[in-house]
Amino acid sequence: MIKQIIKTISFYMFVLFIVSCSPKHSNTNNLLKQENTIPETITFNSIDGLTITTNLYYVDEKFPFIVLCHQAGYNKSEYAEIAFTLNKNGFNCLAIDQRSGGKVENTINETNILAVQKNLSTTYLDAEKDIIAAVNYVAKKYNQKVILLGSSYSASLTLKIAKENENVRALVAFSPGEYFGDKLNLTETIKGLNKPMYVTSSKEEAPNVAALLKNVASEINEQFIPKENGVHGASALKKETSNNKEYWDSLLSFLNKIK
Repeated sequence: MIKQIIKTISFYMFVLFIVSCSPKHSNTNNLLKQENTIPETITFNSIDGLTITTNLYYVDEKFPFIVLCHQAGYNKSEYAEIAFTLNKNGFNCLAIDQRSGGKVENTINETNILAVQKNLSTTYLDAEKDIIAAVNYVAKKYNQKVILLGSSYSASLTLKIAKENENVRALVAFSPGEYFGDKLNLTETIKGLNKPMYVTSSKEEAPNVAALLKNVASEINEQFIPKENGVHGASALKKETSNNKEYWDSLLSFLNKIK
């Protein structure tokens, strides 16, 4: 009887030892399973002192950082779904409210509201200050250069900023274009741009996008044209877009090359 008890105790001690030595899932893996993870709200000053409100989707200090910039009339919530997928694929994200934007359904653009209260201009070009501030904030705080991702008018600004700002190491632009009238000729401004870049759009927009990029010099310069028509801006990545998978496959292929 005593021998049997000793054998039983020994068995359970052995099982306990095996379990304790088994690899444990990291906090990162646990986080990546949580699709509805609530981002952390971060604020910092723009170049002119305006407070910028952002959503931080942070997973791991070893992951590269992507700064996410929204399209016209939108806010940081444009990336609520998209940022989670980028997290799962090994990227930290900072989604920002630019001063040129607005309310979408039940989400507000806090930077825009504050800019209006302070009687500051909120044109597309005014938002450049906010994007530059976000790039520099991430570069300084996390000690790494960033991948800059833009949608529509902010995609155009990412091209300009990527050429001029040493803290940008690569860029992703969804539906860039000449959105600034006579205030900025983007095609000429980005001439000679030589950083890794991924550019896409709807199929209809593709010829104009190709013309925009005719003078860039990047060795890694990918323009993805979808098989289906697709949509304008970063909404191409959302679940509601019927061909979002082909956009995702192409984008992640590019990101993994520069990771």
